[in-house]
Amino acid sequence: MNDALIHVVDDEADVRDAVAMLLRSVGLACAQYGSAQQFLDGYRAGRPGCLLLDVRLPGLNGLDLQTRLAASGFALPVIIMSGHGDIQMAVRAMRAGALDFIEKPFHDQALLDRVHEAIASSSQVQDDAGERGEMGRRYASLTEREKEVMRSIVDGRPNKLIADDLGLSIRTVEAHRAHITEKMAAQSLSHLVRMAIAVGAVPITKR
Repeated sequence: MNDALIHVVDDEADVRDAVAMLLRSVGLACAQYGSAQQFLDGYRAGRPGCLLLDVRLPGLNGLDLQTRLAASGFALPVIIMSGHGDIQMAVRAMRAGALDFIEKPFHDQALLDRVHEAIASSSQVQDDAGERGEMGRRYASLTEREKEVMRSIVDGRPNKLIADDLGLSIRTVEAHRAHITEKMAAQSLSHLVRMAIAVGAVPITKR
């Protein structure tokens, strides 16, 4: 949680400053943006955290920004900050994927509670993404022949049939299988199957 970065997007400088001071008082790093465009220009992916997003912004509003981010695969949780008259917009935002909304003027502890929940959610997403990335790197280290053998293994074909299909000896298939297991760090056949699906090595089909 120490490397989390909270992004605060609000066109009111006093609100941004107050939120930043609150977050830093509990040891959380904060980045401030006065508009949606400033956020789009300044955001860099890679750290866990969350986006505290005001509904009403000059130019691109909060809902439009959220829609654009969702379409681009933005991974951080979004918490909407709304005035009393913006509740319907905040509810729309939640239906579109926002984690929560908090009404202005907000209670300090209520905001901190939501931010910590968002960070926990973000960290899990980051962990999952990192794991998928590592699986992809392992899969990329396989030779084309090993990938062929791996697809056959995952499809449930025994070594003899794999050997016949690929014009290899059974001993060569066994050697490829050992290399695949080592390179993919597969703990079991079921583990190898899950990784193969995760990296898109085999289609997910219903039989």
